[in-house]
Amino acid sequence: MSGRPLRITCGVLGAGGLIAAFGSSAFRDADGFLTGEFVAPLAFGLGLVAIAVFANVARLSFLLWLALLLVGQASALQLVQAGRGIGYQHFIPLVDLFDVHAAWTAIVLIQVAAVALGLVRGLPALLARFAGRPAAWQVVVVLGVVFATGAAASRDAAFFAGELGLAFVVQVTAIGNALLLALALPDGERDAVARHVERAFGSGDSADPSFWRVDRFVTGAALWAVAATTLLGLVVYEWHPHVPDEVVYLLHAKYLAAGLLDLPVPPVPDAFSVDLMTYEAVRWYSPVPPGWPAVLAIGTLLGVPWLVNPLLSGLSVVACHLLVRDVFDERTARITTVLLCVSPWFLFLGMSLMTHQLTLAAGLFAAVAAARLRKGGGVAFAVVAGAGIGILALIRPLEGFIAAVLLGFWVLLSGRFRARIIPVSVMAAASIATAALTLPYNAYYTGDPTYFPIMAYTDALYGPGSNALGFGADRGLPFGALDPFPGHGLADAAVNSALNAFQVNVELLGWMTGSLVLIAVLLVSRSMRRAEVWMLVAILTVTGAHALYWFSGGPDFGARYWYLIIVPCLVLVARGTGVVSAAFRDPRDSVRPLLAALALCVGALTVFVPWRSADKYFHYRGMQPGIREILRERDIGRDLVLVRGLRMPDYMSAVPYGALVPDDESPTIAWDRDDALRSSVLEAYRDRVVWIVDGPTRTGAGYRLVGGPLPAEQLIRDLSPSTADPVR
Repeated sequence: MSGRPLRITCGVLGAGGLIAAFGSSAFRDADGFLTGEFVAPLAFGLGLVAIAVFANVARLSFLLWLALLLVGQASALQLVQAGRGIGYQHFIPLVDLFDVHAAWTAIVLIQVAAVALGLVRGLPALLARFAGRPAAWQVVVVLGVVFATGAAASRDAAFFAGELGLAFVVQVTAIGNALLLALALPDGERDAVARHVERAFGSGDSADPSFWRVDRFVTGAALWAVAATTLLGLVVYEWHPHVPDEVVYLLHAKYLAAGLLDLPVPPVPDAFSVDLMTYEAVRWYSPVPPGWPAVLAIGTLLGVPWLVNPLLSGLSVVACHLLVRDVFDERTARITTVLLCVSPWFLFLGMSLMTHQLTLAAGLFAAVAAARLRKGGGVAFAVVAGAGIGILALIRPLEGFIAAVLLGFWVLLSGRFRARIIPVSVMAAASIATAALTLPYNAYYTGDPTYFPIMAYTDALYGPGSNALGFGADRGLPFGALDPFPGHGLADAAVNSALNAFQVNVELLGWMTGSLVLIAVLLVSRSMRRAEVWMLVAILTVTGAHALYWFSGGPDFGARYWYLIIVPCLVLVARGTGVVSAAFRDPRDSVRPLLAALALCVGALTVFVPWRSADKYFHYRGMQPGIREILRERDIGRDLVLVRGLRMPDYMSAVPYGALVPDDESPTIAWDRDDALRSSVLEAYRDRVVWIVDGPTRTGAGYRLVGGPLPAEQLIRDLSPSTADPVR
């Protein structure tokens, strides 16, 4: 079959795959929500539709390899256990591959066989295209990085070894697939693609002298980032917090927006028990640093807290482009910008309420100003750089310190030492002045300007020094499996670093090859320049500093404590494509590595991001906004709502919709933990109408209204020893 009949057949089958992906109950859970399995027919459908739309005789081989890349990635992801609970993702045990997962395993094996056959048959032609061959040690190092970062560390050594082996096969197969895809593009098509790439990404010449120029490319990329993160926030996250930190950030922003620094302690504190909130005799408040809640409060005042991080995502894209263009060139800047815009790590943090998108934006703008200082910029740039560092410190103090050290030395070592003293001093003064805003804030809560409320919180709850930097037996909180060993030592630092390196390999780009392979290629290429070395220094400084902290950051949103490395990593990926391009004998073939990288990005956007969205982040950790709909449908105003179930997720997921500040017309939402606590709450609110809601852990599904409206007085009588509770 060839020509038009092939395209029609592929179009029909592809449309069927897309319809099945979104319409078949086989890819939905008991509540009708999509599961991660839907990406398999989605990838199948997209691959066939691509053939139907773009295929001709010359392009068919290229499109077939692209379809195999998408279907292979979707099938391999079905062998991964991630899920919506807290935990690092793992491949299923090897013994189960041919059991319940036989179909997905078979497709992966077909991809392995096809790629192996393609490489063997095309090896002479492949080698002929390169001007030279890599040394054996270079191949070993690159494959070693691929192998070592392929799986999350596990206490079961045998399982870990097997998982590393399986991940290695999957990633190396994908590398071969991407290579065959790039080489399958005919020379005639190659030249046309090269012209389009040149038009889109530039030639690699030096940056435009107009530093602040933001053209249509950058504007479009920023708008894409805002739109994509907003859509993910709406469809996947449902504009609802899923991590306890996010709940507290919302509460903090809510009372800051009302002009308050703390709240009157509730009449029955145990019924309003929220993680990361400090309860004192007459007040309660969030102990987290004020930087992010203060910015989130602006969105809260405007009624759009969920748009704050998407807007910051757009600003980060602009700052990323400005920085990389100034340090490298237009082509590297554009490639890095595209990689940032499709990075699952970036997109998922952009949809969230976590602090990290603000730290990225502040850090990038500080770096942009520092880059200008390196080229002789005026004092204004020193002030901007310092303010950015200070804002970082107000959000995450350790990251503010890291940025101060990195950017300070970056500017100081860029020219004559004496000439750099004044700008660096101004930058330091601006950063100290901005960060010092936390001193009165600290004093208000703890009585000591240098004693952070979050440290007072953890010291009181878990022991003095438990949350401090450094090593020792007293470090660490009772986080169970998320803390490798008691206390904090070198072994903990090694395990935490390995876990985060694995997560960067997965989440940075979402490539089936792993995200770090091109960085490894660059590192062994012997062609790194000073600017690239600075990127590597930034990565090592951030990761090294966080090794002093007992916690890795856990599996929420990738290696989130390492988030400041995202742009340096992507710069090195972009430069890695250039290293491979330079290895081709014919300069016209230099477009092929970038084409392969873009194909992998297509796989990330169409396979990995949808899979991660459905498999993990939708109703992540059991958090869901069902109570929001109940309150809206029943038009529940200043009544008392009792939520039955676990503190997390049932009560924590409901907290953001309750009254918080004085004169709030929202309902008062209390945790209905047991009869004794219920009795105390009803006595405190005996003048209220009461509604009773069962949380997801009780219903096995979403929130369910099981009682109300009921007078509090009636429920108090029902709790008397001689009367049974009708709804308990």
